[in-house]
Amino acid sequence: MQSTLAAFGKRSLRALTKQKAVLAILAMLITMLFFDTKFYSSYNLLSVLKDAAVNVIIAFGVTLTVIAAGCDLSVGGVMCLSGIVSIQLINGGMPIWLAILLSVLCGSLVGFINGFLVVQQKTEAFIITLGMGMLIKGVNQQLTDAQPISCTNMEFMKIANGKVGGVIPNLALYMIVIGLLVYALLRYTSYGRNLYALGGDYDVAKYSGINVITTKWVAFALSGTLAAVAGVLLSSKLNTGSSIYGDDTALMVNCGVVVGGTSFAGGVGGVWQSFIGLMVLQLLTNCMNMLGIAPYLQQVCQGIVIVAIIWLDCYGRKRKREDV
Repeated sequence: MQSTLAAFGKRSLRALTKQKAVLAILAMLITMLFFDTKFYSSYNLLSVLKDAAVNVIIAFGVTLTVIAAGCDLSVGGVMCLSGIVSIQLINGGMPIWLAILLSVLCGSLVGFINGFLVVQQKTEAFIITLGMGMLIKGVNQQLTDAQPISCTNMEFMKIANGKVGGVIPNLALYMIVIGLLVYALLRYTSYGRNLYALGGDYDVAKYSGINVITTKWVAFALSGTLAAVAGVLLSSKLNTGSSIYGDDTALMVNCGVVVGGTSFAGGVGGVWQSFIGLMVLQLLTNCMNMLGIAPYLQQVCQGIVIVAIIWLDCYGRKRKREDV
């Protein structure tokens, strides 16, 4: 019995040390025990999930592109675009469901174009998606005259601001459902296996008979789609669309995905890792707000944590290769 428990303990410790982001979350949870705050209240913990939901949904899509050895820096602009378009269509008298559908299709179209330029034209994903994000921000400013716009239909607000059973925020539920769908796509379908294969070695996957072009192209289209879904939910939550909401979103989401353990080298990672990575950033922000840390110091702390986690992860992999 003792040997079984010892073996289980060793396996658990080994799994924890492999996932540095989990250690960071545990460190924050333990640290907050020593301060007299309302951090451990059910209201605050549910608020953390609610506040993280939009970025986590975007991260699920970005994860697909990163697994395929790419990235998507246009997601911030797509998020804003879908929110703005949905509100403008609803204000124009269009049914809410149709306005949301068309808004999400706008994100899918941007992702499709990104995929075409990156996969078909063999351009660099970092530069193309960064430029696309800048282009879309300009479009967003033209659509809104660089001013926030509000939705006149209050039913739109209920989409993101309601609670299931009066307890679980709708946003958290949407995040969980979308996460499970993307997890199933990666874990139980041939598409998911092909995505990991081409991310691991593009040429080997290609000569193995995998349609690498379509597989990677779809990853960018799905990334744009989920960014658009997140944008609609954000605009519903705030009842406002604006061209500035996504200024830091792309960098924070891509950074959170990598912090969670999904490598830019491709072929490694998944939904769970991305969720953990984004929760590290959200929990850190929540902890610092609870402790009353000044906003400019919060950015310093976020940078330190991100660099430390990625460095420790890289260092651990280096030591493992050296031991082999």
